[in-house]
Amino acid sequence: MITSLVITIDGPAGTGKSSVANRLAQRLGLEFLDTGAMYRAAALLAIELGLSPDGGHELAAAIGREPPRFDWKASPPRLLLGNRDVSERIRDADVTGIVSRVAVCPEVRRQMVAWQRAAAMQHPRLVTEGRDQGSVVFPDAPLRIYLDADPHVRARRRAEQLRAAGRAADEADILRGILERDRIDSGRSEGPLRVPEGAERVDTSTLDLHGVVERLETLARARLGDRLAHNAAAAARA
Repeated sequence: MITSLVITIDGPAGTGKSSVANRLAQRLGLEFLDTGAMYRAAALLAIELGLSPDGGHELAAAIGREPPRFDWKASPPRLLLGNRDVSERIRDADVTGIVSRVAVCPEVRRQMVAWQRAAAMQHPRLVTEGRDQGSVVFPDAPLRIYLDADPHVRARRRAEQLRAAGRAADEADILRGILERDRIDSGRSEGPLRVPEGAERVDTSTLDLHGVVERLETLARARLGDRLAHNAAAAARA
């Protein structure tokens, strides 16, 4: 029997949570849940429908009619709105500019938390990343990790990521956006960004992606070795 095994990775924007979580999941034979993408999908929906990003009730109702979902057959899973793959669109500047305002709405957050917990029921072997995964959504996860990095490093990484994707990037603007998003995420009343109790804190400022993944894999195998092995064997028999 496959038992639940959830690893949470939280942290502010630009710490590489999505890339790290996806690669760590691959290393450990787990699945990957990008909760930040879910909030970005909500922000995209607000843009497309002309809704205020601060309109919690109205936006939550719209999300309920067209909930974001993942294509779990892809690696990493692709994010869908209806039948549309919006995995790339949600990274555009207009979405990034309002996602913190969307994410601060309690009605939206409660809806997303319920969907994230439902996803873990359907995919119990999971690495999930976001801003409240270890503190609110899965506070009993056996391994909770908090990634951090200097804001200037985070801005440079995000700019490099955008340029690699062929998009324009102003590093100074990105830094201002990151600092503002940190302020909003840390100050919101529901699901604020914070270091989860008992979390392993990892500063990625001087580490590349490979180095971060290596450190987290070592940490996970040291903490969860027997459980990882048991679940892998059960998955192979299923």
